[in-house]
Amino acid sequence: MLKRISALVLAGLTAMAVTSCGSGGTTSASSGGGDSTVTMGFSQVGAESGWRTANTKSVQESAKSAGITLKFSDAQQKQENQIKAIRSFIQQRVDVIAFSPVVESGWDPVLKEAQNAKIPVILTDRAVDSTDTSLYKTFLGSDFVEEGKKAGQWLVEEYKDSTDKVNIVELQGTTGSAPANDRKAGFQEVIGADAKFQIVATQTGDFTRAKGKEVMEAFLKSTPDIDVLYAHNDDMGLGAIEAIEGAGKVPGKDIKIITVDAVKDGMQALADGKINFIVECSPLLGPQLMDLAKKVVNGEQVPARVVTEETTFTQEQAKQALPSRQY
Repeated sequence: MLKRISALVLAGLTAMAVTSCGSGGTTSASSGGGDSTVTMGFSQVGAESGWRTANTKSVQESAKSAGITLKFSDAQQKQENQIKAIRSFIQQRVDVIAFSPVVESGWDPVLKEAQNAKIPVILTDRAVDSTDTSLYKTFLGSDFVEEGKKAGQWLVEEYKDSTDKVNIVELQGTTGSAPANDRKAGFQEVIGADAKFQIVATQTGDFTRAKGKEVMEAFLKSTPDIDVLYAHNDDMGLGAIEAIEGAGKVPGKDIKIITVDAVKDGMQALADGKINFIVECSPLLGPQLMDLAKKVVNGEQVPARVVTEETTFTQEQAKQALPSRQY
């Protein structure tokens, strides 16, 4: 009997030891353990728009589905907060760091710290302007220049039979951010070929609805003859619609509106005729991000650039797409 009890105790102690080895802290997926868990540190820009909210939800839900432990940080649109978060992730020895940079510049020092700590970094949604591409493994996101070009191409087609000057006001995204820089550049490249297209006022609206309304109100006072509004995201466009209606004008008719994103509120405004054209920028990057994270942690090769597939929407196309829109 004593021998049997001793054997059972020994078996129990062995099982406890095995369990402790498997759960004593975070284990990198590259360790080869059967139940190893990848821990990702993710720094989000903030919650400045419907797009960003949908993006955060996609990342969080996809991490859970993929069995990845997510340490999430909201930077509240401040670069210094993101740098602090990344340094905290490094101190916590996460397996991989992913972040959507608030602005393009100023990341080399903290990215070198991650590199020295042998923690791979993935850029999501937005790029950095570092010349040292070894500081991150891959960049997952949209082609913002192409988005700007698509917006410009629609405008050129819309006014192809007109010889009159077309006055455009532009609501830019956060100053210094990749989407703001690139969407402006792509748009300008296309419309710049025809002198009748003139950007008569341009200012940042910080990607927020409130700021979009505020800046548009100022545009309407300083530049009464406005033909077109080009907003770098739906939320700023939606805020601008409030300002346009408040000024007694009809959005979509008196002032044609082009936006980027295609979130549900924007698509509804498009279907209602208040917006004329939307260039899609999908926030649902979570599944692709988790797949890339597992690969880089395991030491697998991944493409340096992963571009998301996106489309554009007219008013009629928005009506068809709205019932099944996920965000």
